[in-house]
Amino acid sequence: MAGHSHSANIAHRKGAVDAKRGKLFSKLCRAIFVAARAGGGDPDSNLRLRYAIDKARSYSCPKDNIERSIKKATGELGGENYEEVTYEGYGPGGVAVLCEALTDNRNRTASELRKIFEVCGGNLGSTGCVSYLFTYKGVFLIEAKTVAEERLMEVALEAGADDFKRVEDYFEVTCDPKEFESVRKAFEAEKIAVESAETSYIPTNAVDLDLENGKRMLRLRDLLDENEDVQNAYSNDNIPEAAMA
Repeated sequence: MAGHSHSANIAHRKGAVDAKRGKLFSKLCRAIFVAARAGGGDPDSNLRLRYAIDKARSYSCPKDNIERSIKKATGELGGENYEEVTYEGYGPGGVAVLCEALTDNRNRTASELRKIFEVCGGNLGSTGCVSYLFTYKGVFLIEAKTVAEERLMEVALEAGADDFKRVEDYFEVTCDPKEFESVRKAFEAEKIAVESAETSYIPTNAVDLDLENGKRMLRLRDLLDENEDVQNAYSNDNIPEAAMA
């Protein structure tokens, strides 16, 4: 679940991996399946598939799971049929929430998400109700202790990045999605270790929440993360430290 801080998002997801490993692997393999079905099973010629595989590997998804998903998508094995759907809604306190899902049953997924939003004090909305509050970007996170700020800034901006900032213990580099591969290759060439590299929806503003709504928003994040159909969820919340604790 991506809120206003991508470093907080990474910590949130990494910390929950062990408890939800089975569902996480299922989500990662669905993303691989859809990428391979759309662009073929060769990651060298299918960038989307390569990114999906890299993400799965970063969470230690078994090699057999990855290969099986590709074979299902390319017809070597019988497989499911998923479609990509984006759901939009409002969380507690008026927070904008954008959910990317891979589903084999739109009605089931919409019903489940509607219930999740309502339980947490929000509501599922119509297409376009909050998407205008986000911009689509390539996002790289680099641990601050692993590289000098000036060097990283120089490499990132020369490769086509459009923003660079320090967020807690990380440097956050953003770029136009068209420049994602260029920036990724530049970091790789300079042996700059990247904690996370992905395309993501970045909120253009943030909604400050009080303690109670902050707790409800964290509950909403967890429930969306637990839903197997939801691949990614983005929000513009600013949750107080007291609620995070």
